[in-house]
Amino acid sequence: MRLGFSLGTLGSAASTPDDQLKLVQEAERLGYESVWSSEGYGADPATTLAWLAAGTERIGLGTGVLQISGRTAIAAAMAAATIDRLSGGRFRLGLGTSGPQVAEGWHGHRYERPLAHLRDYVQVVRTALDGRPVRHEGPTLVLPLPGGRGKELTLAVEPVRRPLPVHLAAMGPKAIALAGEVADGWLPIHFPPEHVADSLRYLREGAARAGRDPSRIAVSPMVMAVVDDDADYARDLVRPMLALYLGGMGTRQVNFYNRLAHRLGFAADAARVQDAYLDGGLGEAMEEIPDALVDTLSLCGTPARVRDRLAAYRAAGVTTLIAGLNAPTLDDRLEQLRWLAELNS
Repeated sequence: MRLGFSLGTLGSAASTPDDQLKLVQEAERLGYESVWSSEGYGADPATTLAWLAAGTERIGLGTGVLQISGRTAIAAAMAAATIDRLSGGRFRLGLGTSGPQVAEGWHGHRYERPLAHLRDYVQVVRTALDGRPVRHEGPTLVLPLPGGRGKELTLAVEPVRRPLPVHLAAMGPKAIALAGEVADGWLPIHFPPEHVADSLRYLREGAARAGRDPSRIAVSPMVMAVVDDDADYARDLVRPMLALYLGGMGTRQVNFYNRLAHRLGFAADAARVQDAYLDGGLGEAMEEIPDALVDTLSLCGTPARVRDRLAAYRAAGVTTLIAGLNAPTLDDRLEQLRWLAELNS
């Protein structure tokens, strides 16, 4: 099992562009397989990775993930081909549907039939990246527009790698099956190793429908990580982000991370966290997160515990574990990169 890590959003005190480059260069030195740049409603991940490509030589560069409501499929293909060329063939395109709060509130895109839209989107991206004229007729996307003046066009720049890897963020059974059917990799988030192992059956089902070999599909969970001799301190560093995900990343009706906690046996706790966040705020929500929920949804604790959990992810069939660094300063994050590399060896 290889290691990757996920960058925080540019703009915070601990995430200046120079600091991020130092982190990625250290990760490259330590043998990390990849670095992933996220998208919320802040920095553009494609631009971030283009910047990082110039300062690195070997480490893989992935979007973790691009929101498909935020750009057309062709715009995503153009960005992917460009960064792959800039990096000498090190880019991988991570895509996800996001949720109605961001899709409709931020991008003005109706959150309807998200999996059908994701399937159409991937097909158009692949057609463009393969260098073929783009023509697509799907339930959510038709190119060129019928009855219009458009014509089939071909991407004028080639990626270094063909096919360029496409990874899908997926949490529910149907979404995971879609990743098995159409993607080169699966990006779950906050999944403990036991749930990764259990959910692989959906990935295999999707691969079987498409006549694909599931062993060729990368499995790359994204999980928040903190290693410290004081387990309570490690949990406390993770709690704010968990409270945000469980309480604020969605509405009361649609919050995929909260649903995950329900599926993992923490329904009552997840409901309390969400109610506290929506009715009070982050501080109130943090107080409602029990240690057991932190331990389930994150990779944190003493070095001995983290080593054991890394071994559990390896046994579950994980290809690359992508760690989100929750330490507060640049020096702390550099130390976390070194801790994780040592404990995974």
